[in-house]
Amino acid sequence: MKMTATTPTGSALGAAGAVPGKALMQRWKGSSNLIPALLFLGLFFLAPLIGLLLRGVLEPTPGLGNYEQLFANSAYARVLLNTFSVAGLVTLFSLLLGFPLAWAITLVPRGWGRWILNIVLLSMWTSLLARTYSWLVLLQASGVINKALMAMGIIDQPLEMVHNLTGVVIGMSYIMIPFIVLPLQATMQAIDPMILQAGSICGASPWTNFFRVFLPLCRPGLFSGGLMVFVMSLGYYVTPALLGGAQNMMLPEFIIQQVQSFLNWGLASAGAALLIVITLVLFYFYLKLQPESPVGASHAR
Repeated sequence: MKMTATTPTGSALGAAGAVPGKALMQRWKGSSNLIPALLFLGLFFLAPLIGLLLRGVLEPTPGLGNYEQLFANSAYARVLLNTFSVAGLVTLFSLLLGFPLAWAITLVPRGWGRWILNIVLLSMWTSLLARTYSWLVLLQASGVINKALMAMGIIDQPLEMVHNLTGVVIGMSYIMIPFIVLPLQATMQAIDPMILQAGSICGASPWTNFFRVFLPLCRPGLFSGGLMVFVMSLGYYVTPALLGGAQNMMLPEFIIQQVQSFLNWGLASAGAALLIVITLVLFYFYLKLQPESPVGASHAR
């Protein structure tokens, strides 16, 4: 009796143990195809990244002296403050300018919206260096903008709009607007117009409908676009170097200066590692606050 009682139980346990094992094998089936990609990432991404992090704590002497110097020195602390200030301002102005542009692309007839979107894409595909030099020509004391303002009698003397914070924010905001428009327009396109009509039927005013219905539905695009612009602005080099001044140096310029002028690889590596950590932290909070991408949301609808 004991043998007959234990035999089915043993076979059941064996079958139960075999099922998860088989499911695990099915899950990892074909994972060997990922080996070339993992080797590529390890060789060209992880290895340089680890070397960068090690240099920040090993050169010129082992320890956290480079990071301490980065935060304790008033000049270096100002560089960090400039970096976050510029990134924050650029993100704010990009959102303020990109939101109505994305809304216009969504509302206008399909043909006109496609043309406007193509213009936005064309500006993004144009050479970054050419666009930055164009703003340098437009914003300088003898540039078109100052001449036009003086001809209209708005100003008496040319405004200083280059080699300062103003020029950096204007140039970078123009470059970053497409990165706001694209995810935001995809999100707006996925919103059902009947939802806004339902809000109006229920007695909501246009402002209430906008702030309580439409704007919350645009949150995925706002979050993803704003995060993309902020992170990219933290690591931008060309535009701040050409349109900014010595008083408005950002962290990427500081890293280049430490490497090329002072050969201070340890301090430069510490600054680069700080940028990487900030990016990872922001991305973590983005995933916590907005786990669903706007593209995924549009396909889901």
